[in-house]
Amino acid sequence: MNKIDMYCVTDKDLPFLHKLPYNLASVGKSNFSENYLRSDVKNNIFFKEQYYSELTFHYWFWKNLLNLSEKKWIGFCQKRRFWIKINSEGKNINLENINEHLLENIPKSFEKYDSIICKPISLSGVKKTKMIKRGWKNLLLNPSILINEKKQTIQFHFDMHHGYGNLKKALDLVDDRDREDFKIYVKQKNFFNPHIMFISKPEIIDKWFSTLFPWLLRCEDVFGFDNLQGYDQSRLYAYLAERYLSFWFKKHTNFIESPWVALEI
Repeated sequence: MNKIDMYCVTDKDLPFLHKLPYNLASVGKSNFSENYLRSDVKNNIFFKEQYYSELTFHYWFWKNLLNLSEKKWIGFCQKRRFWIKINSEGKNINLENINEHLLENIPKSFEKYDSIICKPISLSGVKKTKMIKRGWKNLLLNPSILINEKKQTIQFHFDMHHGYGNLKKALDLVDDRDREDFKIYVKQKNFFNPHIMFISKPEIIDKWFSTLFPWLLRCEDVFGFDNLQGYDQSRLYAYLAERYLSFWFKKHTNFIESPWVALEI
């Protein structure tokens, strides 16, 4: 049985998290008990937490804990979003029974893969009033977006919620080997694999972080921090990473999509 070394990243010390069979990792400025891994010690980017969200811990893990000589499976989840067993999908899962459904081991049917990403979410079907209010700049260029769900793409959705043109600027800073493919991906796909959650092996995790964080650093030269206002834009770097993860793991790894659940907390 391939047990997953799972890290649950949270910005709050929630009582139910202590009952989980996972490593607990803290981000943010709340007070945490001693059994949490802290992302504000050793080699860290804690001062960027407001903008990087759980990536603050991902960076800390990469720089301080990742051991490339190990062959184990390593995964990341969040305080209210969790990987669940294949046969738990669609069931009524809550705080009381979450432990019964948590994915703790790699299913035998997954062993031939080297990475696991979240099952995707659809971006189509947004209310027309919201599209007109928040996506009007794109609608002026292409009015058919309003009635054609296939055109309600990652690019359109990002422009609506995280600043018009920001994704396009960031795409120009992606590594040469991914830039054009990633541009096509966000212009064509109306779904993506969410939450910056993945499960993989150390070598792949190192390659992912070695690609992701230098890209985000280049993006900082364009966007900075001071002008990123409001929840949808202040976490711009986390949202960029979320879209890139969906593309990168599909292009560079032998992946499979797996169920997850979002809990009310």
